[in-house]
Amino acid sequence: MKKALVLNYIKTNNLIGIKAGLQRQTFLDIWMVIVNNRIFARSWGLSDKSWYNSFLQDSTGQLKCGDTIFNIKAIVPANKNNLTSEINNAYLKKYNTGHNIPYAKGIIEPKHVEKTLEFIIEE
Repeated sequence: MKKALVLNYIKTNNLIGIKAGLQRQTFLDIWMVIVNNRIFARSWGLSDKSWYNSFLQDSTGQLKCGDTIFNIKAIVPANKNNLTSEINNAYLKKYNTGHNIPYAKGIIEPKHVEKTLEFIIEE
């Protein structure tokens, strides 16, 4: 049930709040996409203190969908290479208007593809 709510929210909203680790106080709004009913995101900033690198250190975190917060685990998907084109297409399809277009084209570049994580909703 929780997962269905999260999937629907991500499908219908461009920005989803994420908190990497439980020590952070605030949520960061990022882009997320759904592929095969799985949740994926890529790091844009690529900094050492990014949400991506924080999740590599501690896989626990939270997603904020509207006013509801869900606990998550972040993993590097084992089949990331097999899913890359589907994830790329999901980004290009979802973020295909106005000022989003150059960023959607950018986030499918190899340096961002490398920084792909999958989020698992804790039931």
